[in-house]
Amino acid sequence: MKQRKNKEVSSQELCQLVAKGMMEKKAQDVAILDLRNVKNAVADYFVICSGSSDTQIDAIADSIEEEVYKTSSIDPWHKEGKVNREWILIDYVDVVAHVFKKDRRKYYDLEELWGDAELTIIEESVA
Repeated sequence: MKQRKNKEVSSQELCQLVAKGMMEKKAQDVAILDLRNVKNAVADYFVICSGSSDTQIDAIADSIEEEVYKTSSIDPWHKEGKVNREWILIDYVDVVAHVFKKDRRKYYDLEELWGDAELTIIEESVA
């Protein structure tokens, strides 16, 4: 079997793939933080969402990885939180996905912490 080469994907395109993966599993309150103009930012984008159960959080995280890989052949650089399933982080270097259980998201409040970032709320569902 031939191995596919990574297709060049911009951080903006990768951000959209992550959001699509979240929406596929009915993630709630999907938000994109554009950090490109924020001094000392650790990534270009944070894509944040909430899930209501351990099972949904797991499914959202898996969906993100599947969506990104099937389009771009890119695997995450780093992942954490799969065991506790309260905050799963999937790091693609330029784009970092944060999948929170609702109460954890309120507690960490990344949108407020990165208040200088441009915030976009994703409201439409995946057709």
